[in-house]
Amino acid sequence: MPASDPRIADLVAAGKIRLALFLPQFSIAPTGELKGHGTGLIAIELMRAFAERNGITMEVVQCPTPSNALERLQSDGCDVNFAGIEPSRVKIVDFTPAVFEFDYAYMVPAGSAIRHNAEVDRPGVRIAIVGNHASALALGRLVKHATMVAEELPEASFALLRDGKADVFALPRDVLLGFAARLPGSRVLDESFGFNRVGIAMRKGRPERVAALSEFVEDAKRTGLVADIITRNAATLPGFRAAPAGG
Repeated sequence: MPASDPRIADLVAAGKIRLALFLPQFSIAPTGELKGHGTGLIAIELMRAFAERNGITMEVVQCPTPSNALERLQSDGCDVNFAGIEPSRVKIVDFTPAVFEFDYAYMVPAGSAIRHNAEVDRPGVRIAIVGNHASALALGRLVKHATMVAEELPEASFALLRDGKADVFALPRDVLLGFAARLPGSRVLDESFGFNRVGIAMRKGRPERVAALSEFVEDAKRTGLVADIITRNAATLPGFRAAPAGG
């Protein structure tokens, strides 16, 4: 895609593309350096590649929550963010085809009798979630008997489990494995309760930008760029895989 592509003329004129990331997609090192995690790691590498192809730079917009990132997108406070392609979100933002996929899992504390997913959705079981995260939206369609307890940030949801105020913690597997390392005796269940298909989200009303980014996504999958990023970072991206080309 040439830098003069008229479909992204506004980005070229601005000289940058603004990528919104939300916690825990990034962290800030003591040196001040921003580091991507999970979806954030892949998003940074892909958007940097897109920027280089088009002769512009990439700028990261730091957001505290998924909801805030979507709000920034709708108010033109950023240009793109990577999010799960959920029905409720498709109503308010536009998406490219899925770029990659990963699974959702449950984490339980030391001494928990819960061993399988089927034992989670029962009366009296409290599931800690991150409100409006794609994993929580997916879980809301599944849970019939357990109680979901929401917090705005992953750290606060983790605290619910750690402090005995929740029996289960639901999030993407890679994030849970990081939390499990901080809670002795805790376990991330082997089974998945769902999968997140992540696309690049954009403000509605810009079909040409959607077309340009969609073309980039399909090319990145077809040429192996997405798979290469995941393979190089396999140790920190458990359960991640490139989405099929053309889908």
